[in-house]
Amino acid sequence: MARVARSLILGVTLAAIACAGRHHSQSEPTPDIPLKVTNHNWLDVTIYVLHDGQRTRVGSVTGSSTQEFTLPGRLLGQSHQLALLGEAIGSSNYARTEVLNIQAGQYIEWTLETDLRRSSVGVY
Repeated sequence: MARVARSLILGVTLAAIACAGRHHSQSEPTPDIPLKVTNHNWLDVTIYVLHDGQRTRVGSVTGSSTQEFTLPGRLLGQSHQLALLGEAIGSSNYARTEVLNIQAGQYIEWTLETDLRRSSVGVY
């Protein structure tokens, strides 16, 4: 009887140890976010991502053209929120989006108009 009790205790202990390791799994990294910027403005525009109180430069879009970018998933942080800022090169004009809530698998399309204040953004 003592032998059965020891085997049972040993089995339960090993099972508990094996299960304990599974609770420390790392969360999966946030996937990258595709960003398509269509610039109807005549000026080139530098694109930034505003996240976690920081501003990160993404690149620039030549006037009257379209450019595609891939935003690293780390820019979303825990909040899954970011905003976009576009500054016209050679001008004080800029466009800024509202805060965007981005989920895995979504992408962003941003259209910059000739009057940057009239620009629009969509998350799909």
